Amino acid sequence: MAKDKEKNTALELSDKKDIQKEKKDKKSEKKQPNKVAKWFKELKIEFKKVVWPTKKTVINNTGIVLAVVAGAAVIVGLLDAGFLGLFSLIYGQN
Repeated sequence: MAKDKEKNTALELSDKKDIQKEKKDKKSEKKQPNKVAKWFKELKIEFKKVVWPTKKTVINNTGIVLAVVAGAAVIVGLLDAGFLGLFSLIYGQN
């Protein structure tokens, strides 16, 4: 009889553990949509914290970028022409 009681107790404990696991699984399934919703809410909050540039700042920075790109293009073009002239002198090709 004692062995039967131990078996029953062991079965009851394992059943309880299974039930608890199922509950945890159900809870984790329910949390997934909440995590996504929470992420979007936090994203919205972070976007409100962003300091967006003014139109004047954007135009100014765009002008600077274009000037730097144009300057780099001129420098690379001059280097290319210089190396072409140097190799023409060395190898004697026109």
